[in-house]
Amino acid sequence: MAGREVIERSKDSKYDLATRPQDTSDSCGLFASANGVSFRPMTVADIDEVMAIERASFAYPWSSRFFLQEFQVQCARSVLAVVDGKIAGYVLFWLLSYEVDIHNLAVRSEFRRRGIGKLLLREVVNEALRQCSLRVTLEVRKSNMPAQRLYQSVGFVATAERRGYYSDDGEDAVVMTLKLAHQ
Repeated sequence: MAGREVIERSKDSKYDLATRPQDTSDSCGLFASANGVSFRPMTVADIDEVMAIERASFAYPWSSRFFLQEFQVQCARSVLAVVDGKIAGYVLFWLLSYEVDIHNLAVRSEFRRRGIGKLLLREVVNEALRQCSLRVTLEVRKSNMPAQRLYQSVGFVATAERRGYYSDDGEDAVVMTLKLAHQ
């Protein structure tokens, strides 16, 4: 990540994050509940269910190997939205020095249009605020208007375009940014 400094976490936490959720006392614990939805970090045991959502959500889904590699990235975090014991959606993001970068967000089809995506985004924004980040950024396919509308509903604005960003089909990406105000 040229020009970006990552927020470090202890070497032991790689193993902990990969096998069990973070502790509630950890600043990234993200254990909460809203509207019957609870939130927790992803573990290896969740990969099969997450992959089912991933494959159903994207024409070019991430591989399970890619998800597993995220567990080894020091600055990587995840949040699962759980409804009645079932994973309803997830978001993966990186905590960088003064920025949070969202990499992937998906909601199980039967839970779409119920506010789960917005709740996941709010969890990321709340974590960014706790970390005193200045902004949250993401890239979204130019053709993915429903996702762009979701991000706009939380306050993201289009700030740039990356031509040919997606290597699978060469589609352009819209860079969207949410600037954070700290009080």
